[in-house]
Amino acid sequence: MIESRDLVAYCDRLLDAGRFSDYAPNGLQVEGDRPIRSLVTGVTASAALIDAAIQEGADAILVHHGWFWKNENPCLTGIKGRRARAILEAGIALLAYHLPLDAHAELGNNARLAVELDIRNAEPTGIGNGLVWVGRLSAPMTAESFANEVTQRLGREPVMVGRRLGQLERIAWCSGGGQGYLEQAVALGADVFLSGELSEQTAHVARESDVCYLAAGHHATERYGVQALGTHLAEHFGLRHHYIEIDNPA
Repeated sequence: MIESRDLVAYCDRLLDAGRFSDYAPNGLQVEGDRPIRSLVTGVTASAALIDAAIQEGADAILVHHGWFWKNENPCLTGIKGRRARAILEAGIALLAYHLPLDAHAELGNNARLAVELDIRNAEPTGIGNGLVWVGRLSAPMTAESFANEVTQRLGREPVMVGRRLGQLERIAWCSGGGQGYLEQAVALGADVFLSGELSEQTAHVARESDVCYLAAGHHATERYGVQALGTHLAEHFGLRHHYIEIDNPA
């Protein structure tokens, strides 16, 4: 059992949350009405996740994508109002960590992607405050073979554009919406760059740079950090932890 403020203080230190200028507040976003014994984790604080956490008897929900994003309407009306009423009436705390959970060297989304995809010599670069990582594939392989590996390991068939000939060895990646780092990945000497999304200009940059780009899904590339963090917190504080997958094809 742990109080919300103590859990947040621990996570802030562990993830070095103050290092990041983020798009939404990191830490405690909704205060609960009780100490935390049971923790539910998920990717996004959607209505489906909140409902599942209530059924699970959770005291707190920990997510990667929380609420109160910059430049969006802050009013708790409509969908937002329904989500807020549900979590407040249940007395559940909501914690969210965005960029700090992408970048963490052991528990972060990029670190865990390296494990899931069997990437060797994985390490963060100085790009994007440590959000872009580099490493080597477990063995040289064609673009089609690596795309098949991603499909099997992440459960999501990626969209592939750009280079398809020859063997891929050196990989760079950034989970979620990291496609804007493609040109910087090329400058690092990557044969393939993997992220979650595909923007209109991404295809042209990949083709003209002779690099393979894989868009493996924002949700699919950001499942693993919050699971790792939840498991760590459960072991460290003796909590009950359950990750709940709310499927999202995006």
